[in-house]
Amino acid sequence: MNKKLAIVIPYFKIQFFEECLKSLYNQTNQNFNLYIGNDNSPEDPHALIDEFEGKLNITYKKFENNLGKISLVNQWRRCIELINQETWIMILGDDDKISSGCVDSFYNSFKELEYEVFDVMRFASQKIDRNGNATSHIFTHHRIENSIEFLFRKFRGDTRSSLSEYIFKRNTIEAVQFKNFPLGWHADDLAILECSKFGSIYSINDAVVYFRNSGSNITSLNSNLIDKNEASFRFYLYLLKVRADNFNIKERRILFQKLEKTYLNDKKRLFFFWEFTKVNCIHHRFMGYIIFFKKFFR
Repeated sequence: MNKKLAIVIPYFKIQFFEECLKSLYNQTNQNFNLYIGNDNSPEDPHALIDEFEGKLNITYKKFENNLGKISLVNQWRRCIELINQETWIMILGDDDKISSGCVDSFYNSFKELEYEVFDVMRFASQKIDRNGNATSHIFTHHRIENSIEFLFRKFRGDTRSSLSEYIFKRNTIEAVQFKNFPLGWHADDLAILECSKFGSIYSINDAVVYFRNSGSNITSLNSNLIDKNEASFRFYLYLLKVRADNFNIKERRILFQKLEKTYLNDKKRLFFFWEFTKVNCIHHRFMGYIIFFKKFFR
């Protein structure tokens, strides 16, 4: 069978990497190629990779510079460039793992889809801690869901997502590209929207990606809140400046509320003030702008 699936791991930390690789070795369907891009980590994974060589079809590259500390998104991009002819890409965190039927469920989905066409698929997901214990229920989704509706469900706290549980059509993600937000925060959310053309996502609910809140990854840390806030600001700003036509009036109002909150979290930033002012002018939102700054100076 032709290998349609590339699983890409942007590697940096070894702590949970063995569990990640074991979950790939345990796949009931081995019809995938694995690409590992080492972001010049001080934690050498060679012994582990040697252990799984021959058990998994691995392409490994150690990069000469630690790009992730400057731009995590650019590290993802160069890892994607390692792949060969596969038509679908899954980017898996080096501390996450997947259930044994993920790859098989991916291929089985094509039998169910028949003539339906999607550029974004996703698995069910569950949060786990550093010991692998579940810290949430399993998040499943409607078989087919509009990506905008999903985003606003996530805003409301009704669901969750991370990059690891998504599979993107290769030509689409290469055309769209992940946007270079600080820490890669919200870059996956935007890629989901743009790769799906603000349309439908196909859900695979009979296989699970386990997202690890280890206490030391980007999601878990509180020491990077300023960078996360800037990424959130840039995300909402991009949607309102570049993609606003995809949202209705109520959705745009919520996006402005999100933008206002991130601005207030770091209101001394001149960049924030200037861009916030410009996007309000673009949307002719003059009264809302005045009301906001009345609150701002109270």
